[in-house]
Amino acid sequence: MVNYPNKKKVQSYIRKIDGKHDTAHRGMNLEEDINLTNQYYLANDIAVIHKKPTPIQIVKVSYPERSAAKIVEAYFQAPSTTDYNGIYKGRYIDFEAKETKTFSFPFTNISLHQINHLDKIIKHGGIAFLIIAFTRVNEVYLLDASFMVEAYRKNNRKSLKYETIKENGHLIRTGYLPRLHYLEIVDQYYCEVFK
Repeated sequence: MVNYPNKKKVQSYIRKIDGKHDTAHRGMNLEEDINLTNQYYLANDIAVIHKKPTPIQIVKVSYPERSAAKIVEAYFQAPSTTDYNGIYKGRYIDFEAKETKTFSFPFTNISLHQINHLDKIIKHGGIAFLIIAFTRVNEVYLLDASFMVEAYRKNNRKSLKYETIKENGHLIRTGYLPRLHYLEIVDQYYCEVFK
């Protein structure tokens, strides 16, 4: 567990590679792993996928020194949609990344406007999914957005259990380069349909 100055706590997960614990990446969280994976994909001309910036309006900036400008007041302009988007093999990709410490994915971890956004991506022919890390079992899954949209809109559920995601999602292979081989799953379950 890492405690940052902004009180944000980040739980790392330990990966298993070839049946052994990979402790070389302790302290890394899901977002960092995806960012490093996307850098690898970009550097090797495989895909162009980036983290979306959070839309903020800067109100006040402090200039204690010319080279040390500091934002002291800002607010969110609009609710952000999903974490990542880009293009792979001529297809638009859009996805959200989440970590959970429990054996379920609570729907409070994703908002209605994000669900609506993912649904629109699907309706317009894009590839939309979630990447969900279960830190207790050191596993990361790719879950198709259509499954999440349908489950979220059912009024009788408050979360998706680990077993449900394991059954309906796809375990992402982990490694060194890239950290998360999520495009293998995109190739197998999305791009094959469009060849």
